[in-house]
Amino acid sequence: MDGDGDLMDDVPCSSIAVDSVLRIGSAGAIWGLCVGPYDARKRGLVGTSRSLFVVKSAGSIGLQCGLFAGIYSGTRCGIQRYRRKKDPLNASIAGAVAGAAIAARTRSWMQVFGTAALVSAITTAIEVGTGN
Repeated sequence: MDGDGDLMDDVPCSSIAVDSVLRIGSAGAIWGLCVGPYDARKRGLVGTSRSLFVVKSAGSIGLQCGLFAGIYSGTRCGIQRYRRKKDPLNASIAGAVAGAAIAARTRSWMQVFGTAALVSAITTAIEVGTGN
């Protein structure tokens, strides 16, 4: 390493994506474990069905969060390396791709484009606000 770049320039984008999946996916699973019992109680579930619902909630939320984080961070890293620039456009494009990927299962073009635009705007605002 010559000192001109930072450590992230030497790490493969796939490693950055896997790290994001593990970190944010774990946080999502913990969130699912917190919100699952509340939702199960609202549905009137008890016993084994309640436990299965909580586990399913934790897995589902963890998977969704991890998927979003992996797509976003992998895309952002790839675009940043391709363009050789660190600017908010990388976050904007990666946010649009991740938002569209998450909304793609709705099969509604309006929701896909709307979610892509919303997530792109949010990730760009965060990027600008944090100065990364």
